[in-house]
Amino acid sequence: MFEAVLVANRGEIAVRIIRTLRALGVRSVLAASVPDRRSLAARLADEVVLLEGRTAADTYLDVEAVVAAAKATGCEAVHPGYGLLSERPDFAAACAGAGLTFVGPSPETLTLLGDKVAARDLAIANDVPVAPGAEGTTDAELAEAARDIGFPLMLKARGGGGGLGMRVVANPEDLAAAIEAARRQTAAAFGDDRLFVERYVENAHHVEVQVLADAHGNAVHLGERDCSVQRRHQKLVEETPSPVVDPSLRDQLTSAALRLMRAAGYENAGTVEFLVGEPEEGRRPFYFLEVNPRLQVEHPVTEAVTRLDLVALQLAVAAGQPLPFAQDDVRFEGHAIEFRLNAEDPWRDFLPAAGRLTALAAPGARLDTGYEAGDAVPSEYDSLVAKLVVHGPRRRETLPRAAGLLEAASLDGLRTNLPLHRAVVADPAFAAGEATVQWLERDLPALLD
Repeated sequence: MFEAVLVANRGEIAVRIIRTLRALGVRSVLAASVPDRRSLAARLADEVVLLEGRTAADTYLDVEAVVAAAKATGCEAVHPGYGLLSERPDFAAACAGAGLTFVGPSPETLTLLGDKVAARDLAIANDVPVAPGAEGTTDAELAEAARDIGFPLMLKARGGGGGLGMRVVANPEDLAAAIEAARRQTAAAFGDDRLFVERYVENAHHVEVQVLADAHGNAVHLGERDCSVQRRHQKLVEETPSPVVDPSLRDQLTSAALRLMRAAGYENAGTVEFLVGEPEEGRRPFYFLEVNPRLQVEHPVTEAVTRLDLVALQLAVAAGQPLPFAQDDVRFEGHAIEFRLNAEDPWRDFLPAAGRLTALAAPGARLDTGYEAGDAVPSEYDSLVAKLVVHGPRRRETLPRAAGLLEAASLDGLRTNLPLHRAVVADPAFAAGEATVQWLERDLPALLD
């Protein structure tokens, strides 16, 4: 195992990684921006390196500065967390070039899976179902592909992630404007305006499979997560197991995920995402979406039902150790749900909020957070404050437990989406497991009433 690891992230995931490093007896070094220099992560880390600047672009996304911070403090490895530099092949390559271990897949794997069309082709080559789709270099080629596929369809960015560039196009007359807007957004975000189109799967559930793989040829899955409660392709609630996945479908999903990750030469923790459609002739079809080649925000629900520390396993794999268990050794116990508590106002179109927290507590729940009462939530970064995780023996017992814990939770000092989560867990459609990826936005006015 490593003696010192640089944590190249912030907020709750930085705290999460630092706590595992402490449990393993590994020295933690945090690279922190000026707004985060007194954060909870900075208070917990063994050492802090200040990244001069306030914005993510000037600090956490500065590859040279992050690598220099690791080298200057004697770190052997860098854990990127999620977001920021976690999926950047150039960052993984820069770490390797500096003699640092990147806790994640290789630069080559990141390049392959970061190209959504290449990942889709890899899925097809390995008998993983995909929705009908095609790419196009010009707008005219995209329009021709769209006519062949039919409407409604989904317009997607070939590179990047986070839902940027994604557009649902219901009618042919809306396609040109959607292409223009998607190209503009993806060019600004990723420097890459290439797009492709796929058949839009209506009333689908977003289901993903957690995979772990090492450098010794071992790969296991840790079950699936349902992430269907989302707004503008940003997840808000995640749970495991999925309420729409039966044992037969679970076998198909997990087998497909493992085939794909083995074909990609994947090492470390990663997630294969699928859309699961409405039942057809007694079975639900599923379609490959993409691979998230990193730790996911929602990993705590998997930890809750498997009793595994995914961060510790990531570090062990990165250090060259084989997975300490086989697939048959993995045990799944109970049901877990995660609620992302964000500093945003659902009644004002989810306007981000900033300010000082006067209270932050969730008695009886797992609360992963980068803050404590009295801390300021800065305006420079994403709005995630905490993740409230509830575990119970079965879904029917976990739902009322979640309702009680959300009601008892306190998150004061600024506007948050906590009231929305209370409404979600009380809604009959969510309770019945019927919340699709369209559900939250469609029913939002009633939930906020």
